[in-house]
Amino acid sequence: MIDVEDARQFVLSGLTALAPTEMTLADALGCVANDEVLAREMVPGFANSSMDGFALRAADTAAGRATLIVMGSLLAGGVPSGRVEAGHAMRIMTGAPMPEGADSVCMIEQTVVDSVAGTVEISRSLALGENVRYAGEDVKVGQTLVRSGDELDAIRLGVLAGQGFASVRAITRPRVAVLSTGNELVSSGEALRHGEIRDTNRPTLVALLREAGFTPVDVGAVRDEYDEIRSTFERVAHECDAIISTGGVSVGDVDHVKGVITELGGATAKSMQVAVRPGKPFAFGRVGPRRVPAFGLPGNPVSTRVSFELFVRPALRLLGGHRDIQRLCVDAVLDCALPRSKDGKLHVVHASARFHDDGRVHVESVVRPGSHLMSAVAGANALALVPDGDGYESGEVVPVMILNTDALAHPRDEAM
Repeated sequence: MIDVEDARQFVLSGLTALAPTEMTLADALGCVANDEVLAREMVPGFANSSMDGFALRAADTAAGRATLIVMGSLLAGGVPSGRVEAGHAMRIMTGAPMPEGADSVCMIEQTVVDSVAGTVEISRSLALGENVRYAGEDVKVGQTLVRSGDELDAIRLGVLAGQGFASVRAITRPRVAVLSTGNELVSSGEALRHGEIRDTNRPTLVALLREAGFTPVDVGAVRDEYDEIRSTFERVAHECDAIISTGGVSVGDVDHVKGVITELGGATAKSMQVAVRPGKPFAFGRVGPRRVPAFGLPGNPVSTRVSFELFVRPALRLLGGHRDIQRLCVDAVLDCALPRSKDGKLHVVHASARFHDDGRVHVESVVRPGSHLMSAVAGANALALVPDGDGYESGEVVPVMILNTDALAHPRDEAM
């Protein structure tokens, strides 16, 4: 058997980020910037009000109370007309440009307006510049907005849009072919005959890929025939940046996937028995003229999920140019015992983890073992990584890989 970390390094060692491409901001969410992007405009582009209120001279309020003559109003998008002289004020809306002569804004809630007399009463002194957003206060021309290697999240994309950018040069989002193998597999919507099972791995992997920000290409199910599997791999290797296959990597008479990957991958390929439970059988190689990474995952559903997290997701994030390719891992307090027997393997156990009042992550429950028990792991948000040995007692600390950080919120906060 091969150690989990050795298997992971075998997968990652030959991979590099895909080539960059120009993409629209709408298509770039979750991708990684290839180039540094500098600001070409000031933000704000002009001094403007941060409040609905009255633009005035702060010096007019120095006595702590002032009655000022109202000289019109100014909406956002409008152009100031006239200068605010001493003893005057202008009604102003949030985002409207500051009129000449005014240096501060008093919010409307702190004024008393006399519409008949055309005046406004200010009952306190204002600091110079109060409630004013100055030109370039947020962004200055030439300022770095995005660095090469930054992940383009919603806020960064908003900042780029605020500079008038319509596109950005970023690492190509990996397109990943997903196929399952097995004569017994039936897709959803089809009637089951005796001996057939539903294909759950393929839709699960397609969803996991979308969730991780990659582009899945559903190739369908392929029968357990060597030539058909080989031709499918060869075809999709031309169209996609990676291939994930499930089934056909163990020791059965028709487990052909491992043979196809090792034949097409040559020196880059290896069929392994990984020291992990579940997910022991695994094959990897780089296939086709473009040497795209091909992953042969076990057919049992829970094993497929574990192998995806340990090997596939990190590799795809590396292809996508991400700096952080691994899931968040933390030490968590066990609220339940987690026994195991010695077998030379890392045991990966689906678990439910939450923050508690002590500020630490706690594993509240674990899922019973079984590489086929897919429904049992549906509510899990973490993987407990239990090294070879006798396991853990309640109250001990176990390393966990977090699958869903949102679900770490303390139960009492979930309804908020």
